[in-house]
Amino acid sequence: MRVVLCYPVERRHVEQLSAVSPSIELVDAGQEGVASELLDADIFIGHGKVPVPWPEIVAKNRLRWIQSSAAGLDHCLTPEVIESDILVTSASGLFANQVAEQTFALLFGILRSMPEFYRAQQNREFIRRPTDEIHAKTIGIVGFGGNGRRIAEVLAPFRVKLWAADLFPGDCPAHVHTVFGSAEWSRALPDTDILILTVPLNTETEGLINRDTFAQLRRGAILINVARGPVVVESDLIDALESGRVGAAGLDVTEVEPLSETSRLWDLPNVVITPHVGAQSRHRVNVTTDFAAENLRRFLNRQPMLNLVDKRLGFPRPENHAVLSSNWRPEYS
Repeated sequence: MRVVLCYPVERRHVEQLSAVSPSIELVDAGQEGVASELLDADIFIGHGKVPVPWPEIVAKNRLRWIQSSAAGLDHCLTPEVIESDILVTSASGLFANQVAEQTFALLFGILRSMPEFYRAQQNREFIRRPTDEIHAKTIGIVGFGGNGRRIAEVLAPFRVKLWAADLFPGDCPAHVHTVFGSAEWSRALPDTDILILTVPLNTETEGLINRDTFAQLRRGAILINVARGPVVVESDLIDALESGRVGAAGLDVTEVEPLSETSRLWDLPNVVITPHVGAQSRHRVNVTTDFAAENLRRFLNRQPMLNLVDKRLGFPRPENHAVLSSNWRPEYS
């Protein structure tokens, strides 16, 4: 069983995966070798950030399972993979703590005017300027999977009014006012002060947030995007920011990455930009390897897989989501 790796493993991680079974051969391909090595792989663990010949790989009919090291699956869910028998599992929810912290960094940076104070610091200006606060705000979270639910948990002690929206509304936690279905949440926009995006990118969510959304949102509201850039129509967002329709935006992701040097977003004083680092963690490779090793054991023993993806949706259904179903929790040590 030939297992191709493409994430930043160290020798100890390779040894950990090798220890799962003597029947596997591990190949640490890296980004430079993943495209060619996948042609002869039975299992892929990682995230190819370079062009990968998925039609050719699928046509060879050898690859049986993809364990993505990311929550987003746009790197591998091509039409050929979707239509194939290849199993796909994701890292959905493994780094919800980190995404929640990134959300807070962007949000509090905006509310407490940190970019403005930083610019003042560079000019040695000790001047009081207006700030805002989170308490008593109405906050909407669009996408209520592992990341969205963790963000809601962390926000709850701030005495905010929370609503959420999801394709699978499911249960409504006590600290959330309402969980809307995907066709209902827009009616909450006029009363929303902060809108946080944590949805996966798929055909249904691409361009989901656009000029119509901004027209319905409470004037001066804040947008935080820790999902995927193409979920937002960026030109519509820029227009809304420049007009004051949207008060500010915190963006960990952009429509095209890296963000073009000529983008108008760079020059807007009411925008905070980070380079898609929401799930970064010094524990990331360890946690990813722990999870991959568990799923590898399950795969070889023909047991139910954790985070098994519905390939047409582009993410695991709630009953298959490792964190939401409490079948697995990441350990940070």
